[in-house]
Amino acid sequence: MQHSTKKRKTCNRLSLSKSDTELLTRFIKMKWPSVLFWLMLTGTGGAKLLPPERSYKILMLLPIGSRSHRNVFMPLAEALADRGHKVDMLTSYDIQHQNPNIREIPHGLPHYPRATINMFSDANTVLGIFHTLGDKMQKMARDIYQVPRVRELYKKRKEYDVIVVNNLFNEFMYPFVHERPFIAMATAGMDPRQSAVLGNILSPAYVPTLFYESNCGHVFGRLANAIASVVKPFYWRNWEIIPAIQKEIDVHFPDLPALLDIERNQSLVLLNSHFSSGSSMPLLPSQVEVGGMHCRPAKPLPGGLESWIEGAGSAGVIYFSLGSVTKGNTLPNKYRHMFIEAFSKLNQRILWKFETDLERTPGNIMISPWLPQQDILGHPNVKVFISHGGLLSLQETLYHGTPMVALPLFGDQPTNGARVVANSWGLSLNYEDLSVDLIISSLEEVINNTKYKENVAKTSRLYKDQLNSPVERAVFWTEYVIRHRGAPKLRSPAASLSWVQLLLLDVLALFLLVIILSLIILHWIFKKVIGVVLVKRI
Repeated sequence: MQHSTKKRKTCNRLSLSKSDTELLTRFIKMKWPSVLFWLMLTGTGGAKLLPPERSYKILMLLPIGSRSHRNVFMPLAEALADRGHKVDMLTSYDIQHQNPNIREIPHGLPHYPRATINMFSDANTVLGIFHTLGDKMQKMARDIYQVPRVRELYKKRKEYDVIVVNNLFNEFMYPFVHERPFIAMATAGMDPRQSAVLGNILSPAYVPTLFYESNCGHVFGRLANAIASVVKPFYWRNWEIIPAIQKEIDVHFPDLPALLDIERNQSLVLLNSHFSSGSSMPLLPSQVEVGGMHCRPAKPLPGGLESWIEGAGSAGVIYFSLGSVTKGNTLPNKYRHMFIEAFSKLNQRILWKFETDLERTPGNIMISPWLPQQDILGHPNVKVFISHGGLLSLQETLYHGTPMVALPLFGDQPTNGARVVANSWGLSLNYEDLSVDLIISSLEEVINNTKYKENVAKTSRLYKDQLNSPVERAVFWTEYVIRHRGAPKLRSPAASLSWVQLLLLDVLALFLLVIILSLIILHWIFKKVIGVVLVKRI
């Protein structure tokens, strides 16, 4: 009897509260993919981050960067702030965040080109965008250290435990990281140029150059990629861009080492990439993939938008957005009219992110200057996403499993469009080839051919099947660099070698010298032997 009482008491101790019971009931009713997401979000699906040893001070520098670049930084900033760290962010945007541990500091300079670049004119080529951004970077290098709030940040830079820098177009901020632990945030993913700085030289035989579309599957594609992998970094770092910036920086900081020498001191690179949506390649311990930090499960849509999407019926909805940089008023009229005419002939409803009013649009088109993109992509009635092919949009469409029709313009967009086609996630179109019939046929192909939905769903499963979340990895390694005072053990010995040493050119030269000397000696011996033989015969 006493044994029964003990057993009953044990059962009472294990009984669930009402809230626990409700939570368990919800968990049991969830389908397995939702269970996986729930585990990842709650942190019980992988290694749990330990509490930090103290509150750290972290400075993030992204004075040049599109809104998408900010969207890569912000999930990490929020996660660090939630762990009690103080995060200061120098940006080109107005204050947008309310987290008390995040302090956004707009520099206020007008040089960032997001409002002035027309992607359909001067910046629609690699050289065009490089020239435009190079000019803006030079002006930023000239003026940003004269901004009082930036000067104040620079004076206090040694108070920060680590500094995180947007590696793309922000080299003029390297004076901040001189002799300080710093992390580079590779917002565009793998950059072979930056990887070489760390000592990890990636082969152009299979790794595409950033901002360059090439087919490495045939010899001429590999040749073009190999040439681009040498010419583009040389143009950027040694010929045009960095030398011009260096001149401006020398005015402010004449005693500092060269910017490219400071760059070699980076402790870690957080790569906005993941092998499931790109290519597998060798990485150093100091190169950590955190692609998709901004991706999240879809939230319920506002009532009007939800009912409009549901009202499309089985035909579904096409979502159309060209990102945050390309504005509606820069889209040439001929393309605008093509899309309107093509959409009018489709059975689907079209949800179009467009910043200005459009006249005489058919009834199946809804126009809005802003739309909750991830919540739309996660809706089951959205059949296809017409996108500019930006990296963040590509990650979101893969995360939510929505096929794509890419309309790339510049930068990494053509490369991303080629990846869409190569993996059968959808199609990629050139603006020069656009016609009403091509738009209609391409959309109908992606909607009606099930292979695109199947392939993007397969990649989505791979993308989500991770030991821990990208944000958790980014937080762990950021704190790791702080805990270990720059984490020098992460650095490859190759980073301290010159190009002559790294490519074994000195060894090859020595080997060649030995061969030449050996041939000379053999030739001398041969001549002596022949001479002796001839003398004896005479």
